[in-house]
Amino acid sequence: MSQPTTASPEWLTAAGLTDYDTAIAGMQARIAAIRAGTAPELIWLVEHPPLYTAGTSAHAEDLQDAERFPTYQAGRGGQWTYHGPGQRVIYTMLDLSLRHGRIPAQDVRAFVHGLEAWMIAALAAFGVRGETREGRVGIWVADGGVENKIGAIGVRVSRGVTWHGMALNVNPDLSHFSGIIPCGIREHGVISLAALGVDVSMAEVDAVLKTSFTEIFG
Repeated sequence: MSQPTTASPEWLTAAGLTDYDTAIAGMQARIAAIRAGTAPELIWLVEHPPLYTAGTSAHAEDLQDAERFPTYQAGRGGQWTYHGPGQRVIYTMLDLSLRHGRIPAQDVRAFVHGLEAWMIAALAAFGVRGETREGRVGIWVADGGVENKIGAIGVRVSRGVTWHGMALNVNPDLSHFSGIIPCGIREHGVISLAALGVDVSMAEVDAVLKTSFTEIFG
């Protein structure tokens, strides 16, 4: 017997910059509604004001400049991450009791691999080769022998529903990352589509993300 498959999730794009506490509260309310069956699954696209978030594996010493921007305990997996203008944050609230395209039900690892494949497919649409690396979370771009991180992934699953998600560097101020050791990795830097010479609007990125999502999650 085939596993049940979810209907297409709702997509929302937040206008302006979304306060981080507002985002957390919004996600918590939505995942509760998804579990209760009173709201559909959601892909929520936001930009945040400059801030640093600490995942459950974050080390205090990796926060290099505690006074630079506000800091938050995110409650997701992973370590320190920067969010700010020019970075597309993709909050993904899906019910893992259902199958999503090629992602089996109840398979958190397959879900995370699906997020990786989703971002890689979106980058490919702009002519950028995104890659994963063993032991390094996120999506990486190799250029001239140098590997830099272009996308972060950090998720949490609460009673079978996912939240948090991914962040793609479209055109953020990359100097803002210097206040942390992103994801605890000192040997590599960060990069953006703009730094790679890809001049695209956030709306263009959003359109590609939506198309690429269907390739992986149905």
